Amino acid sequence: MIAMPIEFHMWFGIIVTLLAVYSFAKEKVSLEMTALSIVAVLLIYGQIFPLNTASGSNMLDPTSLLAGFSNPSLMAVLALLIMGQGMLQTEALRPLTSLFKVKNKLLGRVAAVMLIFFVLAASAFMNNTPLVILAIPILQTLCSNVSLSQSRVMIPLSFGAILGGMTTLIGSSTNLLVSSAMQDLGYEPLGFFDFTIPGMIMAAVGFVYVGFLLPLILPDRSSLTSQLTGGDKQFIAEIDIEASSPLIGSECVQGKFPKLPDINIRMIQRAGHVILPPFEGYAIEKGDIIIIAATRQALTDVLGSNPGFLLSDQEMESMIDEDDENAENADGYELTTRVLAEVMITPASRLIDMSLDQAGFDKQYGAVVLGIQRRARVVRRRLGRVRLESGDILLIAGSQGSLESMRANTDFIVMAGSIKDMPLTAKAPIALLIFLATIGSAALGILPIPVAAIAGAMLMIATGCLNIRQALRAVDRKIYLLVGAALALGAFLQVTKGAAAMADVLTVIPYADEPLVMASVLFMLVAITTNLLTNNACAILYTPIAMNLAANANIDPLIFAVVVIMGANCSFASPIGYQTNLMVMGPGQYKFMDFMKAGIPLIFLLWITFIFIAKFYYNL
Repeated sequence: MIAMPIEFHMWFGIIVTLLAVYSFAKEKVSLEMTALSIVAVLLIYGQIFPLNTASGSNMLDPTSLLAGFSNPSLMAVLALLIMGQGMLQTEALRPLTSLFKVKNKLLGRVAAVMLIFFVLAASAFMNNTPLVILAIPILQTLCSNVSLSQSRVMIPLSFGAILGGMTTLIGSSTNLLVSSAMQDLGYEPLGFFDFTIPGMIMAAVGFVYVGFLLPLILPDRSSLTSQLTGGDKQFIAEIDIEASSPLIGSECVQGKFPKLPDINIRMIQRAGHVILPPFEGYAIEKGDIIIIAATRQALTDVLGSNPGFLLSDQEMESMIDEDDENAENADGYELTTRVLAEVMITPASRLIDMSLDQAGFDKQYGAVVLGIQRRARVVRRRLGRVRLESGDILLIAGSQGSLESMRANTDFIVMAGSIKDMPLTAKAPIALLIFLATIGSAALGILPIPVAAIAGAMLMIATGCLNIRQALRAVDRKIYLLVGAALALGAFLQVTKGAAAMADVLTVIPYADEPLVMASVLFMLVAITTNLLTNNACAILYTPIAMNLAANANIDPLIFAVVVIMGANCSFASPIGYQTNLMVMGPGQYKFMDFMKAGIPLIFLLWITFIFIAKFYYNL
């Protein structure tokens, strides 16, 4: 062990913080790996270069650095995720969807705004991820009924969910973590409604922009399915050449395969090798995997003339086992018996990190995956080897029965065109009662929030609203590792005086000694960082800095805690800023720049709004 001056520890913490921000923003390695690396580096550093108190105890020991992983607020966040999954599993909010079944276009637009407002309001009291999961197919069905572009409303849906989280302590995990960080620093924790009034003002101003102005700014883009079922746009798909395929032996002539006249072949995978254009002199062979680009009509023609492409292995095997008459029916299996649909992989899906081959998608679900879309990009490689991620959109072909079974599966969201009546399940009243009791006991101060949330999660499982496996799937490992690592880094910065040093940097800005200027600068700094990092990590890192600023200026620490909460919730300008942004990226066919164009004006609007709140509500 080597004793070093505190300045050495301070600069090491600042450097690790900057590297962490860079790694989280670039995502060249996974968020989980970055979080684990931060913890490992800090633990090893604390052992080699201890920071001892006067009594000789090491302030950088494992107990101090790992305390964040058992943080009560983190446990409350995870418990709320489980409760949200219980609400989703039982479809407890489904009766509300009847309000949005309209055909008139004007009424459809009003219903879309009402749905976004409902998500905003509900996000104040429950985790917004399951709310957005629930709202996406409803909004898609509404858009389909009234011919409204999904790209006009999906970002507003995500932004509305984020705005609602600004209004109460449990509205966002960010808010709980700021309160926890304050308590760790020796301050009083935040109350349930301590910032509800300024939060409601911010949310109201944001909703006017999100509900009425933003849909006019966003581009009009068609969905993935519409690219295949209409228009002349091309879609990347895959054809496996079986032994009975009529395509075997077809040779390339003048850059085209005669049996695929309107198909552009991008590449052929043969026995582990890749064949790229030009294909002169090549013939299609048994076992080839052909990656094609085709319009709707061309792809329909090739699938119609080769019906086996639209049958899952399970269906083919069952048909082969039937008598000769049924086998003849199998030969004549028509495209019209198949249904095209989009399904989105949910954040709690068991298929995450599995390839389609490993998942046995066709055998397990009785449908064929025709293509994959990830964050508005089409994956252009062997589909079976692509590892699935949360938010991926799968374009599938299957029977109506297979789609109905998938609609009941929480691993997917079956998207527009496949949603039918949404009945209330038998457990829905129980889940709703547990949810209301949990929120009520926390809001009235009967139980602390972590106690109420964990008890509510336990009751969801005990009453059968969801099982242990489903509850564990609802626990987001990224949140757990990211928050634990950020708390460790925040603790390191606090004891090494790094947070105080970063706070002092703000004081060199002209007029920064004025509380209003200080608060406005901190708000914008946090808002920028939250779009590069994550809102949870940003909240934890900036809370010690905000408390130092409040102490130096002799200002109520609650005000600067609210600054951090509002700024950290402004994760609008980047799809990586918040999970719901990633979830709507595929359905809305958005690009990264779409979030910047939509989110940056909202950030500035909320910034100006908060300056007025700080001036006239908090009297800064």
